[in-house]
Amino acid sequence: MKIKLPFSLVLVLFSSLTFSQNTFDIVFPQQNRDNICQQCFQIFRQKPKEVQFSIKRDKNSLYFHINDKNWFNTLFKNSGDGIAIDVVSKDRYNCENFNIESSQIKGVLQRPKYANKLRSELKPYGDNDYRVHVGRVPEGLINDDLEYNILFLSNKNLCNYYVIYNLESYPWDLLDMGMYLDSLTYDTKKIKPTSESGFVIKNKTLKFKIPFEKNKSEYSQADIKPIYDSLRLTDFNIKSINIKAYASVEGSLERNIELQQQRANSIVSALQTFQKPTIQTKVSSSENWVEFLNDIKGTSHEGLGDLSKNEVKAKLVGSLSNTLEPILQNHRKAVLELELERKDKYKNMSANELLTKFNSAVQSDELEKALEIQNSIFKKLNSKEISPDFLRKMEIPKQAKFAKIFNKNSAIRFLDNVRQGLIVYNELQELEKLVPKNGEVKYNLTALTIKLWRYNAIKIEESKLKTQINNLKNYGIDASLITRMLVNYNIILAENFMRQRQYDEKDKSVEFINANYKYFPLSDYDYLSLAQFFSYYANTSLAVNLLEEKAKSIEIDEDLLFYYLNLTLINKELTKTSEYRTIMLNAINMNKQRYCKLFNAIEKGGVTFQMLEDDYLRTTYCENCEN
Repeated sequence: MKIKLPFSLVLVLFSSLTFSQNTFDIVFPQQNRDNICQQCFQIFRQKPKEVQFSIKRDKNSLYFHINDKNWFNTLFKNSGDGIAIDVVSKDRYNCENFNIESSQIKGVLQRPKYANKLRSELKPYGDNDYRVHVGRVPEGLINDDLEYNILFLSNKNLCNYYVIYNLESYPWDLLDMGMYLDSLTYDTKKIKPTSESGFVIKNKTLKFKIPFEKNKSEYSQADIKPIYDSLRLTDFNIKSINIKAYASVEGSLERNIELQQQRANSIVSALQTFQKPTIQTKVSSSENWVEFLNDIKGTSHEGLGDLSKNEVKAKLVGSLSNTLEPILQNHRKAVLELELERKDKYKNMSANELLTKFNSAVQSDELEKALEIQNSIFKKLNSKEISPDFLRKMEIPKQAKFAKIFNKNSAIRFLDNVRQGLIVYNELQELEKLVPKNGEVKYNLTALTIKLWRYNAIKIEESKLKTQINNLKNYGIDASLITRMLVNYNIILAENFMRQRQYDEKDKSVEFINANYKYFPLSDYDYLSLAQFFSYYANTSLAVNLLEEKAKSIEIDEDLLFYYLNLTLINKELTKTSEYRTIMLNAINMNKQRYCKLFNAIEKGGVTFQMLEDDYLRTTYCENCEN
């Protein structure tokens, strides 16, 4: 389920103004503004980053919401301190309106409300939220797409003019630490949660590129066999293929996408001929604007980067297309990511047959065989052929030599159902007594401790847990895994400090996280989760820095790219750069509908349509979203 985090940006615009509407008793200072607004500016400078506010509509009434009553009372202390709302309609940005009037009041200004009424009418509204009525939607705008800007007044002088930006977000979690089975095994965490749950055994993955020949759409078994042979899949089958097919930018968009789909599907069909198990496939296609715009930089054709997509396509015909073919040919390709699964010789046995063989192997101390059969049982659990209760039928003596088997069974039950956490926690504590120097058991127990602490399922001493994490290095656990745990440790500390309003201590934990996430690999889920953590705790710049390099890559995950856009579209200095244009065209080609939605009204799921004040963003929007 998506959540929404309000984000506000102050826009202080004081130019010579001509108003055609009632501005009530508001004063728009032209000179000596710094002195007039000194107290107001000081209060905003001292505002904790964690204080958030927004305007919300309830039927046709408008309310100012805030999460900190003390700061509210400080801001509205004197009788002339107040709020007024500017109700802005999206019609202002109609693509047929080529010249948008530059004015400080963009819509219909509401009568201001001042300190005495604001303080007396502020009421609790839900958990850690307060609201006060500040205006109504004008009759003539009731059915329009609207947004609501805030004028903050000091002694009736306009000092700050705020536009609210609505950043789309997904529920975030700790970075995935996994748990040890034969190797680290991870939850099936996805950026977009689905109804599916459970675990996925970490399989071997391979990633490589296949160039596409111009005008060739079909790839045969003979074309693919050299690639397949190079994989050396004696002990493995291909479980899944994720293909991202890219077309060069010349020619019809529709034809380019159709051709790339044909190419990608023919590759999948050719690979399928080499094995019986069905290969799960995911295919996506797009035009390769990212590499095109990057590759023409520094050439005599760099000026193409200043043109619209349609203008570029119109130019790339005839001789120019032939001239640029050495560049374009590198853009036609497929990026393949293969997930390999070890062949299972017990696959066709029933669950009861596997259970009999497993218990027999354990009784005769055939540990390797027992581990192999155990993995086959886990696959049936993962595919829902058996229930978790089946695992209790596996007869595993509580002896040190069977520690790995016991450890795997406990870990798999937790991965399959987190509600087993406390039971598994107690089992692993008992197992640790049998094998006090076993690193995998200690790692699993520590990972589980961190998760249970996060959800207040157990009480821990923070210093002891930190020592427990650091001591894992003495048992062969890789330093990158330990650092990942310490980042999670500080994520939980930050949450706790935030609840206790210990903002300085919270900032120290955030600083540790920002300084250390670079020392271990991040999955797409980790990137998004960490970026949202930074944003949630009012460190948007850290989130931008985390994602900016990935945003320039053609292989970036769609959700990561759009989250990056949400964070950066409001930066006018950034949006007019050529690098940012490349990023936006990448997003449009990935998901045009989703890109256009960013410019919807906040109430309709957009970031804000007022981003269209930016001439460049408006040109891009009108070119791609209004035709």
